[in-house]
Amino acid sequence: MKRPCFKLELEFPMPLAGVDEAGCAPLAGPVVAAAVVLDRERFPRGIDDSKKLDLDAREAIYGRLQKVARIGVGMASVEEIDQINIYWARMLAMTRAVEALGFEPAWVLVDGNATPRWQRPSKAIVAGDAKCRSIAAASIVAKVTRDRIMSDYARDYPGYGWEHNRGYPTPEHIRALDTLGLTPLHRRSFGRVRERAEQIMALPLE
Repeated sequence: MKRPCFKLELEFPMPLAGVDEAGCAPLAGPVVAAAVVLDRERFPRGIDDSKKLDLDAREAIYGRLQKVARIGVGMASVEEIDQINIYWARMLAMTRAVEALGFEPAWVLVDGNATPRWQRPSKAIVAGDAKCRSIAAASIVAKVTRDRIMSDYARDYPGYGWEHNRGYPTPEHIRALDTLGLTPLHRRSFGRVRERAEQIMALPLE
């Protein structure tokens, strides 16, 4: 399988930022986005879609990216996800990630089929994390950042398995949701969580 490369990026002016997010599907925690500007002459080897890399590879590349790339990270909180829905929260996190770069890139390539409603020159690329090296690098930064956040939250809210399921709706997480109930980090706008909240509200008062 071919790894992401710079081929699709060469037609756009530099500095170019690749943008991707992590954490749209989980039942808990924020959505995290990253914007990465790579030096095309000096970048870590092995950059790929974060979903294709194991934990050790992601962590190693993440560490190298911190030394040679310009990186911005943005998040949308659980409260924002519930207020504006996950789609717009994703767009908000990506906007914040580009703003966190500290400068305005000449162009932005975004993973997916739509870009945020901003004025900066940009293009959405479906499956961009599998095609474009800059987007793939952003996918790694977003994934590692969010995984670390969820591992920290797992210490505050033990029993849900967030240290390894990262808040995704695994059988372990669903069982914990049913037995331990909701935390402040659960997304009330998501169906499984909303159902549990409604069940709790329906319980008779003792």
